[in-house]
Amino acid sequence: MPRQIPWWIGGIALSLLFYFSFSSFGANRPIGVSTGMAYLSTILFGLDAEHYIYTAEIEKSGAWEGVMLFGAFFGGLFVSLFITKSFRISYIPTLWKIRKNSSIKSRMTWSFIAGFLLVFGARLAGGCNAGHILSGGSQLAISGIIFAFVALGTGVVTGRFFYKKKGASCDR
Repeated sequence: MPRQIPWWIGGIALSLLFYFSFSSFGANRPIGVSTGMAYLSTILFGLDAEHYIYTAEIEKSGAWEGVMLFGAFFGGLFVSLFITKSFRISYIPTLWKIRKNSSIKSRMTWSFIAGFLLVFGARLAGGCNAGHILSGGSQLAISGIIFAFVALGTGVVTGRFFYKKKGASCDR
């Protein structure tokens, strides 16, 4: 059985992340990751600020969000491998197998659709979900709090609708 980390340790770690991200001696930037992906694509595809307005806009934030993406990936990998010992590779989560099917193609198709809708909605709202919820919520911005309630609320409703089969329990 994987070890669990107490909730308060996560809270302290998140507050330290916010402090060092927002402070003037830290990154002095809000937390977000979607701009990091756009920044990476400008490098990969050779887009320059002279021809693309959005490229000029994201160059202002720089590459620190890309570094944060790498840090989030390797930090999560480190914690799951060495601290909680919960790392495993799974194409189909247990709940999906129980309530939907065992088809990898079905799981990947629905994952793509859901991911696309999430990214589209977040960009339509003017930022990424991490930026709106984490940065906006931690600064008590009304837009961040509204986005968090709407995102979490629609997640609950969608989960109830999508996993409508009753009576099945799910163990990790």
